[in-house]
Amino acid sequence: MRSVFHYWKNTDLYLLLLAILCSCGSLALVYSTTFSSGSLTRFKVQLGAILLGIACFIIVSIVDLEGMARYWKWFYALNVILQLTLYTPFGYSEGGNHSWLRFGSIGIQPAEIGKVIFICTFAAHLASVFDRLNHWRTLIPLGLHLGIMVGIIMVSSDDAGMALAYIAIAVIMLFAAGLSLKWFAGGLVLIVAAIPFIWRMMNSYQVSRILVLFDPSIDRDTYYQTLQSKIALGAGQLTGRGFLQGDQVQYGILPTSSTDFVFSSAGEEFGFVGCALILTLLCLLILRLFYVSYTGATTFSTLVASGIAGMFLFQTFINVFMCLGMFPVIGLTLPLFSYGGSSVVTMYTALGLAAGVRMREKPSWLQR
Repeated sequence: MRSVFHYWKNTDLYLLLLAILCSCGSLALVYSTTFSSGSLTRFKVQLGAILLGIACFIIVSIVDLEGMARYWKWFYALNVILQLTLYTPFGYSEGGNHSWLRFGSIGIQPAEIGKVIFICTFAAHLASVFDRLNHWRTLIPLGLHLGIMVGIIMVSSDDAGMALAYIAIAVIMLFAAGLSLKWFAGGLVLIVAAIPFIWRMMNSYQVSRILVLFDPSIDRDTYYQTLQSKIALGAGQLTGRGFLQGDQVQYGILPTSSTDFVFSSAGEEFGFVGCALILTLLCLLILRLFYVSYTGATTFSTLVASGIAGMFLFQTFINVFMCLGMFPVIGLTLPLFSYGGSSVVTMYTALGLAAGVRMREKPSWLQR
């Protein structure tokens, strides 16, 4: 009992409380988006994933990451193998991407789980070269660390959205580690120069998702999702049409209303007020994660918390802009709100890692 009391006294209850509040909102939205079908399957799966996620939060927050950091190369290899499991008979396609493993009624997205492993391995790699980070010989292995993972994800699943998430996480961690801005400027120049070559390598449906943002007539079928999302958001106005009262949601007009466009579902039924509440909770969570990063006891733990904060920040930003029709639909979930067992458990596990960083924070006199 003394150990339990010590844990609850020292863990970051703010992170856990904010996550649970987000999950309560998620359950309400998942129930609403599946109410018309008369099935509670998705609601039960989401509830089960939340309970499993809370258990993972507690377990992972106790783990001594510093002791595991020295084996980061082995975990990196494990992550690569995890992504390659999509080539086994258990791999299957859903939503246009070959991103899932199916075991009976259970679906797992390896790249989603791999994000947490990547954050830890990249943080350990960065910490090991921290003193010589701005040397080009150091940046090449770091680039390969990221590039191999992104390449495997693109080849095995063709999931550009997930690949972008890995890149965004790495960029934020590099910034937190103190990489010189001249390297970021150089990277930006290279990206701009590579756009014509990347454009030619993209599939036709990926190109259409970008072009329809500027001219919907190019592909009206592709634009349909974005159009219905904006209609749902606009229909909610200030306070929404009411719980279970949204036409777009209840009549199944809004595609993927419980996953990619759950923010639009909230907008129709709970209006601007509901959307503002969702963004407030996620902003508080992200700010807390950056604070945890600031108080980390070591370079490694600081970078882990930064990567987790970056993951939440990027996915929130992209998902909301997708729903507003200001970014192509790339299938990234709204953290803790979208339906999806892999996503929910991954987010709770990541928050558990951050809570562990908080439990072993540096003394207050070092923070001054």
